[in-house]
Amino acid sequence: MKYDLPQNIKDLTAYEPITGNFKIRLDANESYVPLESLQLQAFADALQEIEFNRYPDSGANRLCEAFATYYGVNRDLVTAFNGSDELLSILISAFLGKNGKLAVFEQDFSMYRLYAQIYCADLEVLPKEDDLSISVDRTIGLLREKGVTMLLFSNPCNPTSLGLSQQDVLRLVTETEALIIVDEAYMDFWDQSLLKSVGKYDNLMILSTCSKAVGLASLRLGFAVAPAKITQALRAVKSPYNVNTLSQVFGQLVLESAEYLKEAAAEIIENRKWLQAQLQELLAYDEIEDVYPSCTNFVFLKVKGSKQIYQALLERSIAVREMSPYLRITAGSGHENRALIRELTDILKGEAK
Repeated sequence: MKYDLPQNIKDLTAYEPITGNFKIRLDANESYVPLESLQLQAFADALQEIEFNRYPDSGANRLCEAFATYYGVNRDLVTAFNGSDELLSILISAFLGKNGKLAVFEQDFSMYRLYAQIYCADLEVLPKEDDLSISVDRTIGLLREKGVTMLLFSNPCNPTSLGLSQQDVLRLVTETEALIIVDEAYMDFWDQSLLKSVGKYDNLMILSTCSKAVGLASLRLGFAVAPAKITQALRAVKSPYNVNTLSQVFGQLVLESAEYLKEAAAEIIENRKWLQAQLQELLAYDEIEDVYPSCTNFVFLKVKGSKQIYQALLERSIAVREMSPYLRITAGSGHENRALIRELTDILKGEAK
């Protein structure tokens, strides 16, 4: 009998991000803020000290120390990963167990469901409200009713740009017995982080990343901040040398640049506010049905003809994310935001390229 692919992966297709040369990229929620010249020089100097013939530090200790110092958390509760994707894969493959059940929300980061499918997890998809918000009472009821052992969600949410307050998330933690895993990839742009609450509860884990506000998407750096028992297990099941030396060294250097990081996040927030206000004005056009309030570095819109508008923007060398019937637009620099609004307005007016 010839080998056949398992049913859970037989129909999967590779993730294909937008490719091509576009003047303005507002599709991947990356930071537009460039590294400073002093940081780049520090990178160059550090290269001379790296022993490329040696394996990386298995615990990424200096990197984790820099992360813990910047965010004001206990270093002993921090574990580094080769991007949040490696971490998500480990959580779903190793922490559910035979009888575990994972819950995610209907409108949330697509990779949660992908990894659940890959590892044949028992998955419960929880609904959100019509306005894409989360009802905490409804969620608590469903977690109990469905016997969920792990809830994984992004806060603030990608793609909706909405967020749950600290108080609401802690209700999920204290009023259920499930492991509550909160992906705070975009929390640098909001003020409701629960990082400093980790360790006070035995069922709260926070995920973080250097790919958004920190501006190091190319290095693939993710972190878990978890209670001691879970941290011990994470370090046992991850690959011994999972974070390469270049990522460790460069990540440490940037995380130690506290003033730069805070200024960059503040600038991005201001540009997102400007972009959101300008997009709100476009509600005057019938095609723009809703502009959701954002606590992230992007704006989420409900749009009639989203595919056509997306394609029209590509033709004008501007890439955004199309998620029919929505568009997700990352806040760029002032110049990029102005160009996006100008071109989008022309499209809505029906003006030719």
